[in-house]
Amino acid sequence: MKPDSHLLPCLFVFFFFAVVLPVVSHSASTFPVNIWPKPTTISWPIPAASPLSPSFTILSSHPSHPHLSAAISHYKNLLLSERHQPLRPPITPHAADESYSLSVSLTGLATLSAATPWGAIHGLESFSQLVWASESRLLVAAGINITDRPLFPHRGLLLDTSRNFIPVEDILRTVRAMGYNKMNVLHWHITDSQSFPILLPSVPELAVKGSYGPKMQYSPEDVRRIVGYAMSYGVRVMPEIDVPGHTGSWAEAYPEIVTCANKFWAPAGKPALAAEPGTGQLNPLNPKTTLDQLLQTFISKTHPLITGDLNRTAVYWEDVILSPTVKIPPSTIPKENTILQTWNNGPNNTKILAAMGYRVIVSSWDFYYLDCGHGGWVGNDGRYDGLATGGDGGSWCAPFKTWQRVYDYDITEGLTEEERGMVIGGEVAMWTEQVDGAVVDGRVWPRASAMAESLWSGNRGEDGKKRDADATDRLNEWRQADGGEGDWGGADSAAVVRRPSPDV
Repeated sequence: MKPDSHLLPCLFVFFFFAVVLPVVSHSASTFPVNIWPKPTTISWPIPAASPLSPSFTILSSHPSHPHLSAAISHYKNLLLSERHQPLRPPITPHAADESYSLSVSLTGLATLSAATPWGAIHGLESFSQLVWASESRLLVAAGINITDRPLFPHRGLLLDTSRNFIPVEDILRTVRAMGYNKMNVLHWHITDSQSFPILLPSVPELAVKGSYGPKMQYSPEDVRRIVGYAMSYGVRVMPEIDVPGHTGSWAEAYPEIVTCANKFWAPAGKPALAAEPGTGQLNPLNPKTTLDQLLQTFISKTHPLITGDLNRTAVYWEDVILSPTVKIPPSTIPKENTILQTWNNGPNNTKILAAMGYRVIVSSWDFYYLDCGHGGWVGNDGRYDGLATGGDGGSWCAPFKTWQRVYDYDITEGLTEEERGMVIGGEVAMWTEQVDGAVVDGRVWPRASAMAESLWSGNRGEDGKKRDADATDRLNEWRQADGGEGDWGGADSAAVVRRPSPDV
C-alpha cells in the first residue's frame, strides 16, 4: 500500500525505512526536543519536524528476536499515543554493546542501527522522545542525527522487596520507567530478615512461613514474568537472596539453622544483634545451613557453584573484604568472575576495591541511598523523647539525597586511569522500611533519572563543567512528559506513567 506522502510512515530497525515527506520548520530557539538521558552526541543543524502518520509502523531486520519484538510493539503503541506537549524548548538543539545510531532526515527517512537488540531498544526510546503532540497531530523531529552509547555498562536500581512487599504490577511499572531512562539492571533484593517472599519449589516452606502471607509471595510464574518483561525494556534482573546474615525470616520454617532469631535487636548494655529490628543469621555450627564454620567457608563453597555450575558472575557486598569484623582473604574470591558492590565511605572504598583489581558497582549511601532522610521508623526509639529540635530525625543516613546530589556524584573521583576502568557503574538503592507499592514511584523518581543520565552520558558539558542548570530544565521537562498523565495518580515521579496503558 502506498503511504501518505505527507506523513512519516515507518522506522526501520537494523537489528530500521521511511519515505519522503514535507517538513514543518522551527527555529532552534523554539524546537521542543528533549532526550533523557542526554545522548553522547546529537547533531541537528536545521531543526525541523515531520507529521507522524497514524499508520506508522516499525519494521525490523530481526523479527524473530523475542525481546526486541516486544520492545517494538510497546514503543509503536507509545509513539502513536504520545500526548505530551513540551513545557519549554531545550536550551541545546552489562558488558553488552548498547550503542545505537539514529537519524531522521529532512525528507522523512528514519533509520536506527545498532549492533545488538539492547542498543536498538535504547534507540527506540530516544526516537519515542523525538515525537510530541502539537494540537491535533503528532510531530517528529526531522534532520536530526544521534550517535549514542553509555559511559558505564551497569546502570541499576536496587529494589528491596523484603522489608515491605512490592506487588508485581508495581515492579513492572518500575522496570518500565527504568527502560525509559536507559537503566539496564534491576538489582532485586528479594529476601531479608523481615520476610522471605519468593516461593522456591525446592524449599517452599521458606516462603509459606517466612513471607508476610500468601498474597505477599512471588511465584515462579511471577519471577518469569518480571524477568521477561524487563528484558523487553533492555533491563536484566540481578536477584539477591541475602545470606548468611539477614536471615531471620528463615527461622519461621527452619528455626534450627538460624541463631539469634526473634530477639530484641538492641539489648541494653550489650552489643546490638542487628542494625534494625529483624534479627537472625544462619548458624555456622549447624550442618544444615551449608556453613561449616565461618563466612570464608560459605564463600569458598558457594562461589564455585555460582561461577562454575551456574556459569554466572558472583556479586558480593564490599563487606566480605572490607568489614572490620570479617576478614576474608582476597585470594578466596577470584577477581575474574567476581564483582564487589560498595555502599560505604564514598570514593574511598571504591578506590580500595578497584586497586585490588576487582570490578566495582558503586552504591554509596551518601549519594545513592534513596531511603535516607525520611526520619526514624522504630517505634521504641528514645531519641523522640522530649522536645529537642534538629538532628537527623532518627535517619542514620540523613539528609535526604536530592536529585542534584545524585546527579553530581562522580563515581570514579580520585581514581587512577586503571582504577577507573574497574568501575563498571552504579546503583541507586531503594530500601523499603518505609516504602511500599503506594509510594515507591515518588521515592525512586526522578532521582533515579538523575543517576541514569550521569552514568549514561556524564554530568558535565563539553566545557568540562557540571551541567546542573541545563539538567534542571531538562529534568523538569522529562518529569512533565512522563509523570503528568497516566494510569496512576502520582505526578511526583518522572518517567513512570508514560502515555499508553502498560502492555503487561
